[in-house]
Amino acid sequence: MPLSALLGFWAVAALLIIVPGPDWAFAISAGLRGHVLPAASGIVLGYLAMTVVVAAGVGALVASSPVALRVLTVVGGAYLVWLGVSTLRHPATAPGGQERTTATRRATLARGIGVSALNPKGLLVFVAMLPQFASPGAPWPIACQLGALGLVFTLTCAAVYLVVGACARRVLHSRPSTARAVSRVSGVCMVVIGVALLVERFV
Repeated sequence: MPLSALLGFWAVAALLIIVPGPDWAFAISAGLRGHVLPAASGIVLGYLAMTVVVAAGVGALVASSPVALRVLTVVGGAYLVWLGVSTLRHPATAPGGQERTTATRRATLARGIGVSALNPKGLLVFVAMLPQFASPGAPWPIACQLGALGLVFTLTCAAVYLVVGACARRVLHSRPSTARAVSRVSGVCMVVIGVALLVERFV
């Protein structure tokens, strides 16, 4: 596919990614716990799964089904609320020895996958935006074009959320009270976004 299409998509995707949302809130919260890499890896794996779904044509079917989209929204919204409440109950401070256990890192990875893979807004972005940059007349099949565009999106996410998590950890490492406050704000953001998704589907 043309390089201009990839660059055009990347510019639009980068603008969407830098707008704070549940991914940001999760990356900041995980960064405060010293789990920058597991959090970013989880988010990336979730979007990679979404890329496969969209490239295979399943994403369009889900987006065109009101019932499937509602179920996805409810599950995603409820998951964000649960994750936000968990963060509020156990706000992060500076990374400590207990926070570095393998089990905790695996849990962070799994949560990151859930944050991105269960994001119905993310699926709609993939379904609505990716096809606009794919060309039926290009040498590559449509599925390959969608896969390449999804990979561009995912790699950009990886870079952004690694930086977000690392900055949260570095800036607030020696400020435990501020770290707790930022962690609580992240939790509140996840709860608010989760509730907003639920209200959007039921009101």
